[in-house]
Amino acid sequence: MERVLSHFFTPDLAQRAGCIGMPSPFPAADPLVTGLAYDSRTVSRGNLYFALPGLHTDGHAYIPDAIRKGARVIIHQQALPRYEEGIRYIRVEDARFAMSPVADAFYESPSKELCVIGVTGTEGKSTTVYLIYQLLTLLGKQAGFISTVQYSDGTGERGNPEHQTTPEAPVVQKLLRDIRKHGGDYAVLEASSHGLSPRTNRLGDVAFAVAVMTTVNHEHLEFHGTWEQYRQDKARLFQALDRLDRPKALSPKLPRFGVVNADDPSAAYFAESTTQRTYTYSTQGLEADMSLKNITGKVGGNCYEVGIAKTGAILAIRDQLPGAFNAGNVLASLIVLSELLSMPVEELIPLVAGLKPVRGRMTRVERGQPFEVVVDYAHTPASFRAIFPPLRERLDERGGRIISLFGSAGERDTAKRHEQGRIAAAWSDLLLLTDEDPRGEDPLAILEDIARGISGAAEGETLFLIPDRPKAIRKAFALAQPQDLVLLLGKGHEHSIIYAHETKAYDEIEEAEKALAEMGFSCPLLSS
Repeated sequence: MERVLSHFFTPDLAQRAGCIGMPSPFPAADPLVTGLAYDSRTVSRGNLYFALPGLHTDGHAYIPDAIRKGARVIIHQQALPRYEEGIRYIRVEDARFAMSPVADAFYESPSKELCVIGVTGTEGKSTTVYLIYQLLTLLGKQAGFISTVQYSDGTGERGNPEHQTTPEAPVVQKLLRDIRKHGGDYAVLEASSHGLSPRTNRLGDVAFAVAVMTTVNHEHLEFHGTWEQYRQDKARLFQALDRLDRPKALSPKLPRFGVVNADDPSAAYFAESTTQRTYTYSTQGLEADMSLKNITGKVGGNCYEVGIAKTGAILAIRDQLPGAFNAGNVLASLIVLSELLSMPVEELIPLVAGLKPVRGRMTRVERGQPFEVVVDYAHTPASFRAIFPPLRERLDERGGRIISLFGSAGERDTAKRHEQGRIAAAWSDLLLLTDEDPRGEDPLAILEDIARGISGAAEGETLFLIPDRPKAIRKAFALAQPQDLVLLLGKGHEHSIIYAHETKAYDEIEEAEKALAEMGFSCPLLSS
């Protein structure tokens, strides 16, 4: 995509982007912008480069590199020591914040030509996004999506290469443009608290039509500072429903509404963050638009009954999603589709049995070994509390131990580490603490921090601290006996482990399969 700078960088955009003084009239040689870049290593000829301040490095230092690679427009927030001839410089108050309005303008506001559904929450975001996307496609709708795990621009599903739940604004806006270009009418976005925060402004210029809240628990306080700020940033998704501005060419009757988990203490807070109608669901039998009455969960899926407040009907649902907690994600998705398309829930329920689980979410790895291996992305106290009880019940019924392997991310919320250890120890028989993404922290120190929340475990007997994750997995498998469950937590779908000076390629499922093969188990079966 190519656009002349003056055609999209208007005085109105300059104001939205926080320009320090309006840019002077463009010179005769108005730059042709061929794309947007915020990493100097990805710059190509004709790009507009955003110089972003960062935690470990500063994009301003790489402006000369960006220019050598062909950047012709530089957006920066600090005064520069020199300005090169032939380069258009635009100074703004906050370069990261400016990326959103600039990307929105460059890609011609694609979200205003789509029905954009946003899903936020501490847990359940990726699965709910994927379920909504699948239901749309099963109904013959053209759609795309962005989640922590995967994305689709309307031409097929691909793994998400970003180590971010919500990518930076240029990535989001380009994907929305591509979805529209490929004939899509719907986009489902995983809206993280980081992405919604004005500090990153990744979603600041996305026109949302539907907002969903799954759960809200303490997380990412290293970024937000306080629980109140964390919740407030997430609620920005619901506030965005009142700012929807759509071209006249599109139907003004597009539904706008919210969906919240009635079981969550913050449900009312989110509902009150928008003037639009908010629908509710409950898995704990609370009064709601859709309420779970009973559930039977098995390894291969769940069977349950749901009460529909509007009609008083009790409907039976069967899914193929591992983990009883997925029932809530299904209910949220059914409400979205029912209200968005004005379809009775009864007509949607037959589609639920065909929904696929997300890779790395309660994914079973099976190569003929006598013990069970499950890979899951759970990495917070709340997710630990959700997955352990039903697993413990199942293991107690058949006889067997739970061997849990996990870590905690470096340079992230440290308060959760003790709690992770405490919860895991309460439900597990053996614990192996290992690297997740240490980043700049000492890997062993992180594990020792988690271990401080564990009481009654003897190191070297029921507790093992092994920073090297592949070695830890092999130790867990060596300890496993028939009927045991080895639970590999924290990495799920991810494709790397981040250390201070390198990012190592890593796939938990592939590593587990490799380790089992080394033990002589060679039946190549993978199920979820």
